Amino acid sequence: MLNMFKSLKEKLAKTRSGFVGKIAETLMLRTKVDEELMDDLEEVLIQGDIGAELAMEIIDKLRDEIRLNNVTEPEKVQFYIEKIIKEIMIEDYDKKEELFNFDAHKPCIVLVVGVNGTGKTTTIGKLANRLKNEGKKVLLVAADTFRAAAIEQLTIWAERSEIPIFKTQHGADPSSVVFDGLNYSLNHDIDVVLIDTAGRQHNKAHLMNELAKMHRTIQKVISDAPHEALLVVDATTGQNAISQAKFFNEAAKLSGIVLTKLDGTAKGGIVVSIKRQLNIPVKLVGIGEAIEDLKDFKPEEFANALFMT
Repeated sequence: MLNMFKSLKEKLAKTRSGFVGKIAETLMLRTKVDEELMDDLEEVLIQGDIGAELAMEIIDKLRDEIRLNNVTEPEKVQFYIEKIIKEIMIEDYDKKEELFNFDAHKPCIVLVVGVNGTGKTTTIGKLANRLKNEGKKVLLVAADTFRAAAIEQLTIWAERSEIPIFKTQHGADPSSVVFDGLNYSLNHDIDVVLIDTAGRQHNKAHLMNELAKMHRTIQKVISDAPHEALLVVDATTGQNAISQAKFFNEAAKLSGIVLTKLDGTAKGGIVVSIKRQLNIPVKLVGIGEAIEDLKDFKPEEFANALFMT
């Protein structure tokens, strides 16, 4: 556990310097705690992808803490702003809620969506490898037939982890691939099916219609599926991730978010704001290129790593 926490702190170094570092820098430049400082901190939070509404809430709580604790030195403000953000991050998640319960259904059907370039196919490959290592029989379904490269990439992951993949040729009807893949899973004692989907079509309406059709197809084979619908978003895109989630939630009824590239230049605030704005939990975080760098999102552990506490 200690090694995992140390690894997470190391992986979040760039995100931490861009988010926590900006807060510290703002406080260093001030000589007193006043409304001008509050305005500056609010601006830093918004620039850090917290979002305007949540930034205002944090600053209001910060004013209360400053008044109650008679804080007069700017450098002491950092402790309280970090405390508030950590509390929000942790309180927004039900501690009793399981991240995943892949054993609740057999097969457990996981639909994975997201725009191209977010790390969607890589996320599926890493999750598949993890599930296999946990002793589960996994099937990959290559339903992103819009891009030949997506099928090839998923095939490489399948071969690397020695996991079966159900695929057909580029340009095939995605829902037909899903239909046949799910029937294959029922006949081959598969525990978990991970379905890769197209991230881009000719336009948003086309993509939404395709995902809705796929959803109906899944339910023709397994009436209560998909059991998970995960959206993969690139954390470095900031508030654009919120827009993506709203769009895909309409089409796929999301059960969770996977935030990738948190080892890069993500501003950090998106982790705090995404659950608050959408009421869709972050379930997994990608913190690197290695196959083991896909982690369950544990808010308290993540907050401690982000703030080095």
